Amino acid sequence: MWARISNLFKGFFSLFISGLERENPRALIEAEKENLREQIARFNDNLATHAGFAERLMRQVKKLEKQERELAAKAAANLKAGNRGVAGQYALQLKTVKEQLEENRQQLEAAEATYKKLVKSRDVSVKEARAKIESLKRMLSETEMLEAQAELQEMASGMISSIGGSGDTLDRVEEYLDERRDKAAGRARVAASTIDTSEIEMKEGEQAALADAALNEFAAAYGIEVPADEEGAEGAAPPPPARESEKQG
Repeated sequence: MWARISNLFKGFFSLFISGLERENPRALIEAEKENLREQIARFNDNLATHAGFAERLMRQVKKLEKQERELAAKAAANLKAGNRGVAGQYALQLKTVKEQLEENRQQLEAAEATYKKLVKSRDVSVKEARAKIESLKRMLSETEMLEAQAELQEMASGMISSIGGSGDTLDRVEEYLDERRDKAAGRARVAASTIDTSEIEMKEGEQAALADAALNEFAAAYGIEVPADEEGAEGAAPPPPARESEKQG
């Protein structure tokens, strides 16, 4: 009974977590990026430990190679000097050093090969993981863009349906505006018809006459001949013919 209840709660909790993951894919991607960084750091630590082991083997190989050269030289020198016992001891030590050297060389070769494989495996895995993350980020961006486009299209469709369904309202608004415009035009026409233009025309003529008199007065004061107005010249009568006495004079 308790096991079934426990499984039920686990199922509900799993559904709840799955829903959160579904609603927050960007957070999952960021979490995986952080997880990848942590895995790379741990892997590099282990790789550094392995590299340290290879370095110790390399140092041991160099040390044994030096011992090999020294023991071989001592064995040869004592053998030439006739010290067979001492030369034999050096030869025995040289054999042991050679065996250790060969074993260490094999271990170093295996360690170097393993190191290269581990580095290659790390690089391939990291490259694949990063490519997967970038692919998911592009997919997420594309999904969000498509969702935004779908939402805008749905909004546009709803707006079109709403506007199409409110055609009667728009027609009534147009009718109201036409009535107000016509009424305003009629009021302007009535107001224009009540304006007395005779007084305005009289004032215009008076101002023109005053301006003409001022101009003649200015011309007489400065001795300037005022040219005849074209309209006045055409409408005025021709001057009378000169008398005979004026011609003779």
